[in-house]
Amino acid sequence: MKIGFDSEKYLREQSQAIIERAGKFDDKLYLEFGGKLIGDFHAARILPGFDPNAKIKLLQLMKDKVDIVICIYAGDIEQKKMRADFGLAYDTDTMRTIDDLRERGLSVRAVVVTRYQDQPAVNGFIKKLSRRGISVYTHRPIEGYPTEVDTIVSQSGYGKNSYIETERPIVIVTGPGPNSGKMATCLSQVYHEQLRGVRAGYAKFETFPVWNLPLSHPVNIAYEAATADLGDINMVDPFHLEAYGETVINYNRDVEIFPVVKRICARIMAPEQLYKSPTDMGVNRVGFAICDDDAVCGASKQEIIRRYFRYSCDYASGTSDKVPADRVKLLMDDLGLSEHDRRVVAPAREAAKQAEKQPDKGSDNVFCGAAIELPDGRIVTGKNSSLFHAASSCIINAIKAMANLPDDLLLLSPQVIASVSKLKKDIYHNHYISLDLAETLTALSVSMTSNPAAELAMNRLNELHDCEMHTSHMPTPGDEMALRKLGIRVTSDPQFARRGLFTE
Repeated sequence: MKIGFDSEKYLREQSQAIIERAGKFDDKLYLEFGGKLIGDFHAARILPGFDPNAKIKLLQLMKDKVDIVICIYAGDIEQKKMRADFGLAYDTDTMRTIDDLRERGLSVRAVVVTRYQDQPAVNGFIKKLSRRGISVYTHRPIEGYPTEVDTIVSQSGYGKNSYIETERPIVIVTGPGPNSGKMATCLSQVYHEQLRGVRAGYAKFETFPVWNLPLSHPVNIAYEAATADLGDINMVDPFHLEAYGETVINYNRDVEIFPVVKRICARIMAPEQLYKSPTDMGVNRVGFAICDDDAVCGASKQEIIRRYFRYSCDYASGTSDKVPADRVKLLMDDLGLSEHDRRVVAPAREAAKQAEKQPDKGSDNVFCGAAIELPDGRIVTGKNSSLFHAASSCIINAIKAMANLPDDLLLLSPQVIASVSKLKKDIYHNHYISLDLAETLTALSVSMTSNPAAELAMNRLNELHDCEMHTSHMPTPGDEMALRKLGIRVTSDPQFARRGLFTE
């Protein structure tokens, strides 16, 4: 992988910028942390060299100065909204984040459930946290939000919200995903601080879009692709252009809400602290740490193609409408990109065609192929059979290739495969008995004790992290879980691996 981003420089400059911004406020800064606090894999994919846990490291650099508050929208808990990169629901991801922060010597001051309306599922989440010693606050919807400023900045608006007790001069307000209520929580706190005679302020830390890169830069277009399901559109910040005569990039939601935010801030912040543009509100040095523009452009274009496949699969599975995929397709067209600019796509589809020709066609009735690009650039394929899913065959072939083992060498004994298949058929009563990737890796680990070649191959699994992979079908849950744990960047054609509507 060609490095295009200097993560150490970024950490130095970003932490300094945050401390300098906090210095503009006499007593306290509420800093909205956008994006993923832990595991920002979107940034890592489009900025080769970016540390996915850069935000955590920023907090560790400033841990004596910061308190942390996590916001989660009650509706996301009720609807079991998922964080796709980890396969976790937002409420579960919030608890995981608290654990991860503790392990790094950082504590969460409170969790705020926003737009709370007494939902039973939400009450269960609150009880679970409260009984484990986590302070939980609830903020109910404010009538007329966000346009009725007189109501919002009053005892009928922010005044009804519980005040969150904090101690340190910088309060980081974060959440598991977009629309978690982070900005509203920050401004509510600044309102309450004002009533207490505390001179507090607000700012935001968003990694994307990158304000000092052009509108048409692939890094910014990749952000637009990543948020196509939200309808985000990058645009020139008109308020910044008018105030300073400088062209900078922001996105539609921040630009649209800025007049309201400006009016709210005028009520709760000192005049010298007020912002002239939504870009002014931001504290972001990511654009200054790009050290190889060609590398980040190439990585960003690959991410746009990955997003297209993901949204296409979401549409096929019924979890999304077609609009996000169509939006990303337009972005691809603008950049002159096609599906085949992703190197693993054509080999995976060819492997599926080869599966159709094999004598052992298996019991799935769908011919599936997979291809992975190894760290040295080689592409290895696999296809499904009565014994293995295509993903299983592909990964086995990949680690054999990296371990320089013969292609026809058996890593799993027929007896082990038969035992697992028998378990699935006779005990679990599964109709499909070929091994998915999770089952295959478990069987491989068992085989290590008696097969030195299996151990050699197994030891190469970690090298697959960040490798690119494509499958001609959408992976089954066992395949998807194992691929995620291996850290493989997988895309899929929007095709089902089985003809049946029910999968076990």
